Parts: sequence; structure tokens; C-alpha cells
Amino acid sequence: MAPAAAPFRLILAASIAACICAALPIGQASAQAKKAEKGDKPQAPKPADIDRDGVLILVRSAILALDQANKTGNYTVLRDLGAPGFQANTAARLGEIFAKHRADGLDLGGVAVLEPQLTLPPQIEPGGMLHLAGFFPSVPMQVAFELLYVPVDRQWRLFGISVNVGRGGPHAPDTGPSPAAEVSTETPNPPRANVGAPDQPARAGK
Repeated sequence: MAPAAAPFRLILAASIAACICAALPIGQASAQAKKAEKGDKPQAPKPADIDRDGVLILVRSAILALDQANKTGNYTVLRDLGAPGFQANTAARLGEIFAKHRADGLDLGGVAVLEPQLTLPPQIEPGGMLHLAGFFPSVPMQVAFELLYVPVDRQWRLFGISVNVGRGGPHAPDTGPSPAAEVSTETPNPPRANVGAPDQPARAGK
């Protein structure tokens, strides 16, 4: 069941196409653009060859790394876990991006014991990126996420992360004088990289 929060509207999602193009070597990106001009059918994403345990490792490690960075104010480890394109952000810049998380006292630690529900199963985008999205069905707040990974040295490395927190589960309408404010946080300006996919995609947890 989808979370009851507002529709999952993310700056990251709006930039997916640009991110995928950036992940292609310039020559391949140009060739793909020429095919599009000729009316050739664009490539469709394909299911990723990754099992459930691999998905859990990728999702939990990324969100828990973000949680620890938010709690300590030190984003160095989160930055180091990312792909070269993600590392284009300094630790200070990441601190600015997630400032609202810290201001709201957001605690994402519960994802360590919760099972994520995927709204977008892991898929390989035409540019070679691993793309997945979902939410953790906690109450009263749910943590929704969208993640992008690129293969680096046969390992999936974080390329983009966006987190949205909102009400979860059924709830009665508010009859008070003013509606309760919904907490919503998201990652602006997802980092981009010029990283091509290897001949065989990296895998996790297989």
C-alpha cells in the first residue's frame, strides 16, 4: 500500500533523464540523441539482476549513512561512499543540502529494522544506472526514498539520494482550527557523473 503522504514529488525524479545522459560516455550519448531524432524507439529500462538481500543492503546502507551524517553533522563518510560524481559535492555542501533534516531532528534509524516496500523495483536505466524507489511503512511517519547507483569497480556506488518523510497509515481528518503541518524533506540538486557502465553490471547481494 502506498504511503499516505503527498505524492512522491522529488527534484531528483525530475532530473533522472539528465542524470542518465550524464552517465553515458559523450560518444554514446550523441549516438543515442541521433537515434531519437530519426524516430528510433528509445531503449526501455530492464529489471536489475539483484536479489532481495542485495536491495536491502543498498537501501539500508545509504539511508543509515545519511542518518548518521545528519546526527553527527559530519558528511565525510556519506560522501566517501558515493560514486565520483557524488563526491563532487564537498562534505560541507552535503551538510547544506541536508540542513532541513538536522533542523527537523529527523531520525531515520528505524529503517534498520523495517522492511522497505518498493514502488519502483530495481531496474537498469538505458545509461547503466541502477534506479529504485520505495518507502518504509512506519507509523505515524513514513520514510519514502529514491536512489540512483552507478557501477564503479564492479560495485554499485551511490549517485543520487532523495528522502521524503510524511504521515503513514490511515488517520482521521483534523477538526482543529488549523491542519497539522506535514514534515517533508528532499534532496535538491542531485549530483551527476560521467560514468559509463561496464560490460557486466556490478551486483550486490547475489
